[in-house]
Formats: sequence, structure tokens, C-alpha cells
Amino acid sequence: MSTISATAVKALRDRTNAPMMDCKSALSESGGDMEKAVEILRKRSKDVQDKKGSRETAEGRIAAFIDAAQQVGALVEMRCESPPVAKNEHFIKLADDVARQIALQGATSVEQLLAQPFVDDPKRTVQDRINDVVGLIRENMKPQRLSRVEGLAGSYVHHDGTVGVLLQVEGAKADPQLLRDICVHITAMNPVAATREEVSADVVARELEIAKAQIAADPKMASKPADILTKIAEGKMKTWYGENVLVDQIFVKDEAKTKTVGELLKAAGLKPVKFIRYRVGELS
Repeated sequence: MSTISATAVKALRDRTNAPMMDCKSALSESGGDMEKAVEILRKRSKDVQDKKGSRETAEGRIAAFIDAAQQVGALVEMRCESPPVAKNEHFIKLADDVARQIALQGATSVEQLLAQPFVDDPKRTVQDRINDVVGLIRENMKPQRLSRVEGLAGSYVHHDGTVGVLLQVEGAKADPQLLRDICVHITAMNPVAATREEVSADVVARELEIAKAQIAADPKMASKPADILTKIAEGKMKTWYGENVLVDQIFVKDEAKTKTVGELLKAAGLKPVKFIRYRVGELS
């Protein structure tokens, strides 16, 4: 059996909040596989939470741009080398310019984007625009990833630029403030999918297996009939959807804690098409 490092144990604890010895045991059982260890811990305890989103050491900023008239929107992650530059006004303006470029001109890759004529000065490229800021600040910077949507769209970027969301919806018209509020919700709650249909069959099967394992590990469930255990498992899945799927999540700004995002959208005559959520430094 391979030796489990203290670093791996700490990483698993940071991700799940499980006790250190439980983390070490799960890693030993999984042969050091972090994802399998998370699943083992979740099967053992209903209280274990998997914090989504692996991180790497990186600095930068998320920027978004929406053109309501043309019904296009874009989201971009711009990387730089140091925290002060991520807050620098020239870098912030550059990130905003690049997001606008993506929305208005379209791009499917970073390479394509960099070679495009810059929207505000077609005689120069986007790379030239970036080079201007690199020359001014003397630090490397580049677009890391980008997304673009067509149709009714909204966006939100957290005040420090570390997280941003782009949301696309379907309907006759949409209130920009409503779309922004839902993007704020996505920023805070980090759903895994917009609707239940978007959750892969493999994920549903895994979560159902975890629910059943949790039930089997509970001594109070031993005497209950099979049909009751099935209903309890279905209830656990409903709870999982409510925690992880956008339309099933309780809207964060609903003080009564009764209205879901799906109900909010339906009342406005809208359906979610998709959302994109970027956090600076995520492994993607």
C-alpha cells in the first residue's frame, strides 16, 4: 500500500471538513485516489460536503460584457503574475476590453482571440492591446479561457474580480436586474447544472449509490421495509438536487427561503439555457 502523505490528508480535509483520521483512512482505502476518497467519506457520513472546484496558484481577474441590443454576452478569465496587478486599473480595463471584444467579435479559442483586429482599433490586434499593458506594467498577462453566448443574457462579477457568471435564458424578454440577481445566486451557491436533465447519468447513479450507502450505514434504518428505504433514498436525491441544481435551489435573496430559482424564472416567463461560472485559478 502506498504511503499517504500529510499533504494529501490535509487537502482532503480542506475539501470535505472530515476528521483527519477519517481522511487518512479513506485515502488508504482508495489507494491515494482523491476523488474515490471523497466518495468513500460521503458514503460513510451524510454530513460530509464536497467543496467543488480545484485550485491552482494563479492571479488574475474575471470580466464580463453584455450587449442587450445585440443579445450577446461574454465572460473571460485574464491571468497575471501578482495580486497587485490583478487590482491595477490598467489590467482591469484590459480585462473589460477583452470581454467586450469576445462578445462583439466572437472567438472560440484564446489563439483566435489574440489574432483578431481589436474592436476599438482594427489596425491593431488584441495581442497588441495586451502588449500595451504588459509594457506599461512589466508583467506577463494573458486570457486563460473565454465563453460567449447569444440570446437573452445576464452577468455578474464579484467586486474583487475573483468570480464571475454568465447566464443565458430563453423567453420573450428579461429584466436585466433579475438576470444579475440570479448570476449573484450562481456565484454564491455554485450549482453543478442548470436543470436536472443536465446532470449526467453517471453523477445521478453515483449520488443514488451514496444515498443508499448512507441509509445502510444508519442502524435506525435496519428494520424499515424496502419500499420505505426506496422513498428515503428518493428523498435524499431530492435534497441533493435542491443543493446542487440551479432551478431547484432556494433563491439566495428570498428572505422567506421558500422560492426556488426555477419558480422565479418561470414567473418571469423564462427558462435557463445555460450558465458559465469562472473562478480565477480554477483548474479547467
